[in-house]
Amino acid sequence: MNWTNTLFEVIDMRSFSNLWFWIALAVFWSSVSHWVLGVPFDMIQRARKMGGQAEVDLHDMVRINVNRLLYIGQVSGLVLLAFLSFFLTSMGILAFVYDVEFAQAVFLLGFPMMIVGALSLSTAKVIAAQQPEGEALYARLSKHRVITQFIGMISIFITAMFGMYQNLAVGPGF
Repeated sequence: MNWTNTLFEVIDMRSFSNLWFWIALAVFWSSVSHWVLGVPFDMIQRARKMGGQAEVDLHDMVRINVNRLLYIGQVSGLVLLAFLSFFLTSMGILAFVYDVEFAQAVFLLGFPMMIVGALSLSTAKVIAAQQPEGEALYARLSKHRVITQFIGMISIFITAMFGMYQNLAVGPGF
């Protein structure tokens, strides 16, 4: 028996029965919902509550990140979209046609994130076009965060249901 067989016997390397996958999933969606267009949500709350310099800092941070997202979208958006579409299609085929569990886990992480990315780009375009300030900006960023959290909740639910199904259907040792 070699060391890789021993390692895979001791540590379950399947995605949905691995505790580290679920911890990574929780941290992933927690981080995604905390950073709204690259701006931490506590900064938005502080600007709403305190105003003054915190509000100026928020407007600067939003302007920088919106311009950054729009620049990336204009310069390399088509190439990035093609690469991500190819990658997610490959993962989807490996996951659901060839039944590769790791690909299933990556697809269930990546597909909703692509939706959040499109939502972020759309919100950045709206903010750039309308130039909201004050409460209008807070409302736009909060709406983006709530939609992202909703996508995250649906994603976690689907991943959990699919993961439980996989664990019950496949069972240990396969």
